[in-house]
Amino acid sequence: MLKIIDRYIIKKFLSTFFFMLGIIMLLSIVFDVSEKLSEFISNKAPMSEIIFDYYVNFILFYGNTFSSMIIFISVIWFTAKMAQDTEIIPIWFSGRPVTRFLRPYMIGATVLMILSFALNHFIVPRSSKVRLAFEEKYYRDVLSVEDYQAEYPGNELVYFSNYTTVENQIHDLTIQKWNDENEPIYFFRARTAKNIPGTNRWRVKDYYEKDYTFPKGKLIHRAQKDTTFTFTADEMAQRENVAQSMTYSELTQLIEREKLKGSSLVPSYEIELHQRTSYPFAAYILTIMGVSVSSRKKRGGIGVNVAIGLTIVFVYIFSMKMLTVASINVGLPAVVAVWIPNALFAIAAYVLYRFAQK
Repeated sequence: MLKIIDRYIIKKFLSTFFFMLGIIMLLSIVFDVSEKLSEFISNKAPMSEIIFDYYVNFILFYGNTFSSMIIFISVIWFTAKMAQDTEIIPIWFSGRPVTRFLRPYMIGATVLMILSFALNHFIVPRSSKVRLAFEEKYYRDVLSVEDYQAEYPGNELVYFSNYTTVENQIHDLTIQKWNDENEPIYFFRARTAKNIPGTNRWRVKDYYEKDYTFPKGKLIHRAQKDTTFTFTADEMAQRENVAQSMTYSELTQLIEREKLKGSSLVPSYEIELHQRTSYPFAAYILTIMGVSVSSRKKRGGIGVNVAIGLTIVFVYIFSMKMLTVASINVGLPAVVAVWIPNALFAIAAYVLYRFAQK
């Protein structure tokens, strides 16, 4: 059963969070518009698509991405205000344990954690598809891939010289297959190849096809044919942020497939997958730290608490970025890189919490 103090703190927690979220997102939109307005005008993007396809989903994505940081700053802000107004002193002298004071904070953090978790895994990936499709149509530079090479399941090596989204056509497509004894069994080369969107069907032109099957190998050279491959053009020509638009099952399938190909993008995809869970749980850690830092009245006022909070946020973001780079470039497992900042800051939160009790 929630007491008056519980409802009071939870109300302050949630109202401060959503107020700060609104202010930060409003400023983000202003800066984003100033950067992209000329592109929107030159590409004749409709106002309805700018608002509903782009900026509504922009708010969902970036608001959720930085929600843990906004939670931290919100907790520091309203808790420091309560401390300055001597609202916390009666609670400390009531004889109740500090954990009782912390309970409404954790309830508020749980509400926001569940909301962020649902957004990360179910809502934001779908909304990002719309946002990224808008960027691709009205803002992004032409996607170009050169000298692509990957090994697909079944000892299949695929290579092409170049591809652009403007042409939507692959040049110099080459496919080679080997058996388990590393002996060639199939060779295919086409001057151009065009993928039918949403399918594995392709239209190839000026192609050579050689089958090494013993005892009668055969060589075919024709002008054009329709065929199917195990891959699609979208799969081979992807932007690095494509994982943002994938649901959990889609992302796990992409990771497994890219692992078989030996893709260098696997660590980035794994980081995206694990961050969707680690970021929401950071709400608990940062809430405890925020309460511990700001629950005492300080001589410098609220500004001192906010400065301390911003310093901690900077260190947290820096540690996440540093470990992300280590995962991509050094080979540190993604799950370790993503959860280490939470583990370290959980220890720091416990130390600060014990200090605040004294």
